[in-house]
Amino acid sequence: MFGPAKMKMLVSSLVLLMVVFAKSVEPYIAQYRDFDQDTYEHRENQRSPEYYRDGSGTECRRCCDPAEEAPQYASPYPQYNIVPQINITILKGEKGDTGVRGPYGKMGKSGQSGPRGPHGMKGNKGSIGAPGEPCKSYYAAFSVGRKKALHSNDYYQTMIFDTEFVNLYGHFNMFTGKFFCYVPGIYFFSLNAHTWNQKETYLHLMKNEQEMAILYAQPSDRSIMQSQSLMLELERDDQVWIRLYKGERENAVFSDDFDTYITFSGYLIKAKLEG
Repeated sequence: MFGPAKMKMLVSSLVLLMVVFAKSVEPYIAQYRDFDQDTYEHRENQRSPEYYRDGSGTECRRCCDPAEEAPQYASPYPQYNIVPQINITILKGEKGDTGVRGPYGKMGKSGQSGPRGPHGMKGNKGSIGAPGEPCKSYYAAFSVGRKKALHSNDYYQTMIFDTEFVNLYGHFNMFTGKFFCYVPGIYFFSLNAHTWNQKETYLHLMKNEQEMAILYAQPSDRSIMQSQSLMLELERDDQVWIRLYKGERENAVFSDDFDTYITFSGYLIKAKLEG
């Protein structure tokens, strides 16, 4: 057994040893002080053991106490509100009536021409059409001559012909010496004359009052045959005739009472109505 002095010394050593041990483990205690606490409940919501009467974690109450709802505690997890999803297609109503057609929009720009397509198949032969009108032929022709000589004077003279070779439908007027156009189209005309010795021959082929061509021969020691021809496009009622120039110089056309030295002819080449 120890004496009082040794007992006192042993107690002092134990106290000193406990103080040293406490100093050495204090940092570790501070580091893990909150490790054992419930991380799912905030400290403010934690209740002391005194709140629970029996310390079992459940509140003690008497059987005769009226029923009370259990207190609601804040949860650390987020709360989700369940929103019902409605299928909109179930609520779709019946199809409505067709609305009024709107106005046409502006015409867009023309696109580029596409490539040419392949040739199609040959179609069936069509039916025979109705017979057309009979082809109409148009004719006009004349040929006249003069057997008498003609001398110039102070005025222009229309040459009158005394011999009729061809006068189809009477389009050439033998009294006026003019051809009247009844069939518009293109005509060919020719004029032949015999000159006089030592005299000038000066004739005009006229269309209405316009000079279209000239037949001319200078004075010479001998007489010769001169000719002129041309085509004219005539309209209805145009007139073609021969005119002797007035007598500024001695102007004449030779002929006798037996032979025909002067001829004037014309005929239709193509009628205007033929296209």
